[in-house]
Amino acid sequence: MAQSRLTKTERKALLDILGCQHLSLLYKASLHTYNVNAFHYKCNSQGPTVVVGYNASGYIFGGFTEQSYASAGRYLFDNNAFLFRLKGKGQEPSILKFPVKNAVEAVLDNSAYGPTFGANTLVFLSESKNSVTTDANTNSYTLSAEDLHGNDQVLLECEVYRVEGLSSILEKPWREMTWTAKKREALMKEIRTYKPCLGAVPQCRVLLVGPVGAGKSSFFNSVNSTFRGYVSSQAAAGSDSTSLTKQYRTYHLKSGSDRAPLPIIFCDTMGLEAQPNTGLDIEDVRSILEGHIPDRYSFNPSCVMSPNMPNYIKCPSPKDRIHCVAFIIDGSKVEILPEKLEEKLKDIRRKANSSGVPQLVILTKVDQICPIVEEDISYVYKSMAVQKQMRLMEAKLGIPLSHIVPVKNYSSELELRNDVDILILMAVRQMLRLAEDYFDDKPSVNRSTKDCYAEP
Repeated sequence: MAQSRLTKTERKALLDILGCQHLSLLYKASLHTYNVNAFHYKCNSQGPTVVVGYNASGYIFGGFTEQSYASAGRYLFDNNAFLFRLKGKGQEPSILKFPVKNAVEAVLDNSAYGPTFGANTLVFLSESKNSVTTDANTNSYTLSAEDLHGNDQVLLECEVYRVEGLSSILEKPWREMTWTAKKREALMKEIRTYKPCLGAVPQCRVLLVGPVGAGKSSFFNSVNSTFRGYVSSQAAAGSDSTSLTKQYRTYHLKSGSDRAPLPIIFCDTMGLEAQPNTGLDIEDVRSILEGHIPDRYSFNPSCVMSPNMPNYIKCPSPKDRIHCVAFIIDGSKVEILPEKLEEKLKDIRRKANSSGVPQLVILTKVDQICPIVEEDISYVYKSMAVQKQMRLMEAKLGIPLSHIVPVKNYSSELELRNDVDILILMAVRQMLRLAEDYFDDKPSVNRSTKDCYAEP
């Protein structure tokens, strides 16, 4: 029996990418020969399949299609086809996913060709040899050959697996959730009555940070709406190629008609951008974490905040510091998150870790991940597509799955919704719980706000 070349870790990562339960090895080029006839003999009429290639540079890459090969001599329409990189030069999985751009020509099913994705975007067993050909200039998929396989097109091995157990909805939710109005009110009460265990801190500060367009400001507006009792838009939100947020803003949340202050402050930042010298500078993040940057400070990507600048808070108190970092990530774009942006997020995570600040991920736009969730938010923890995106986020940033929460921000709605509110409130409660872990690590004595807080 043919043995898979995938390690246990690599197989698990591939299962997570595919959102399936099992892989059955159909074809292995080193055993069955690098021949297109052998490929079609083994793989035709097998249903959904994934092709996995390995090269000497250490890359593991390939493509998936839900359609079954039949040597039909035509393109197969597949809106769910995608190319992927499972591993780069490093030892651990390094996942990139390239969704189909033109579903009409997602896969070429032709007896004269091996596995062919797009209009020659990625062709395995080219001319029945141990190689692939790549044309990144087609309109079928958007990708970089360097990102996909490091421009090493000679195959050490090529395997094709039948993909089994594909499903869009799980029988039971993988996280238990109650969607009643009673649950909503209980969450609101828990948040309203929360008090930080560190006496010198009346409210916990949560830093919202994420790529441009991920929904940072929209998340604040959604939380604010839930507690105000109607949809509101205090923070500037919308779509643009660059960050709509230009200043560091601290937003004090209030509840109900009596405008009672809530025990949480959201600190909004400029959005992260992939290009250097654009968007939020990573060095400014360190100053924010330590409490040196004042409210309404205007970010300057070419000049970070320094101690000799006006308004620099030289001696921040415990209440000025950040107590939790929330990465706001567009859940529908996790697989195409640019590597440079991913590195910036990891850099912020390292800085937060060195300061002892806990982090979580708020996965926004979950309704855009799965059509069933779009129709009914209560299916969010039954959706395999949502679960897959959350596990992919876990793999990319190394943040535990228990610290990743999905939300849908208010966007087109004119009235509040119970299911949307519950997801938002669960996210806020998780922030408070993580902030409490931060406070537990600090001295419990009260400090005067005039004292310096010199802990690293």
